[in-house]
Amino acid sequence: MTSRHDPRLKAFASDNYAGVHPEILQAIAAANGGHQTAYGEDVYTEAMGEVFKRHFGERAQAWPVFNGTAANVVSLRSMTAHWEAVICAESAHINTDEGGAPEVAGGIKLLTVPTPDGKLTPELIDRQAWGFGDVHRAQPRVVSISNTTELGTLYTADEIAAICSHAHDLGLLVHLDGSRLTNAAAALDVPLRALTTDAGVDVLSFGGTKIGLLYGEAVVVLNPAAATGVDYLRKTFMQLSSKMRFVSAQFEALLSGDLWLRNARQANAMGRRLAEAVSGIPGVRLTRPVEANAVFAILPRDVTERLAKRFRFYTWNEATGEVRWMCAFDTTEADVDAFAAALADEMRA
Repeated sequence: MTSRHDPRLKAFASDNYAGVHPEILQAIAAANGGHQTAYGEDVYTEAMGEVFKRHFGERAQAWPVFNGTAANVVSLRSMTAHWEAVICAESAHINTDEGGAPEVAGGIKLLTVPTPDGKLTPELIDRQAWGFGDVHRAQPRVVSISNTTELGTLYTADEIAAICSHAHDLGLLVHLDGSRLTNAAAALDVPLRALTTDAGVDVLSFGGTKIGLLYGEAVVVLNPAAATGVDYLRKTFMQLSSKMRFVSAQFEALLSGDLWLRNARQANAMGRRLAEAVSGIPGVRLTRPVEANAVFAILPRDVTERLAKRFRFYTWNEATGEVRWMCAFDTTEADVDAFAAALADEMRA
């Protein structure tokens, strides 16, 4: 079979647009051939579990799932009873980009908080952390944060620790949506556990697809007392892969060495390069700090329409015309420079 697309063309819409890292493809190929026990009772899934323990601590237990929405829904459902709710930023992925899955599929009430930068604080959490014991109100049980956030911002280890300490003092658990956790850790130059286990996070949704996997995310329970029934919930939500070895082998390849770090550093570096390249173009205004691999900007709507036909990207806010540009692990300097040149050309048109 021949390729149906031009592999030289890159987009800036999402790091999900990228292909599979060659080392991940090699890992899938190495796991192929012969038979292995299905549904996770294979040697690759066993090895994957040990790799997650090395990064997140001996108590960490990981369950591979197909996608990020499922990782979040399974995580949050395992942490909540039917009458309990999850506090999150209004801009959180679980609230804005998962098609209502937490509510519809998970039956989980979300208690949202407006934030200027996508980040919760102990003070912002308190806006929804009330009504305990009130039978008329969904009971707050979990605080969910994202790192990086949907607005491209980062939580530091100290900020997460402060949130976890405050939440735990209130009797709440903490979930971290880590679809881009590798980007956050690379940007802050800290180990993955510094932003999770060491900071007090209870359950983690760990992202793989955006950082080079073919497919696959993981529910990672860091505090065994915080989650129940993950095995059963994964099956209930149709996330139990029969040929799990091919998901698990990818995570082993990603995390056993420094592939995750190399990929995240590359994506982040290209985000910084893109911001620098476009910031000097008259009429282009960067709207948010570039802390990892996301760049937000406002430009004329007609320019957005023309440029998006040359390089795919998304309009983030239709009301303001704000757009989002994402860099991936396979974005190159030449890709960034070509995009910036095209933007400059369209601004002159």
